[in-house]
Amino acid sequence: MARYGFLLVLLAALMLPVAPVQALAPDEVLQDAGLETRARALSSELRCMVCQNQSIDDSDAPLAKDLRVLVRERLVAGDTDAQVIDYLVSRYGEYVLLKPRMAWHTLALWIAGPLALVAGLATAFVALRRRRDSGADMIVGTPGLSEAERSELSRILNEDTGGKG
Repeated sequence: MARYGFLLVLLAALMLPVAPVQALAPDEVLQDAGLETRARALSSELRCMVCQNQSIDDSDAPLAKDLRVLVRERLVAGDTDAQVIDYLVSRYGEYVLLKPRMAWHTLALWIAGPLALVAGLATAFVALRRRRDSGADMIVGTPGLSEAERSELSRILNEDTGGKG
């Protein structure tokens, strides 16, 4: 029986590094579970201004902690989620949002990805079509050669391959 206990402890120790790590300090957690849930949801949508592509919920930077505390203070004061987001955007700019809002000034961000995909697919299509149209048969499909030049080219290629082509 002791053997299984040891195995369970070992298994738990091995799983410890894969447990999700949150930067949230115990003194930041709100007593009201509903407000804490809202605060965590908002924190996961806000960018750490120091870490850039990490949410303030995941960051352990001092500024991220200040923002987490600010979010909780605003929620305790009675602000809605939208009011908290608007307050932070007015203070830090839209960059604080991990997912930018759809607006005329962010339209380029929303359109750039699909446009790049379409341009890449069109370029690949044109390149493959040109490659196919250029002909796999180098002798027959070679433009600008007379019949005599084609037959000479064919003879040279056959000599190089030992008559196997």
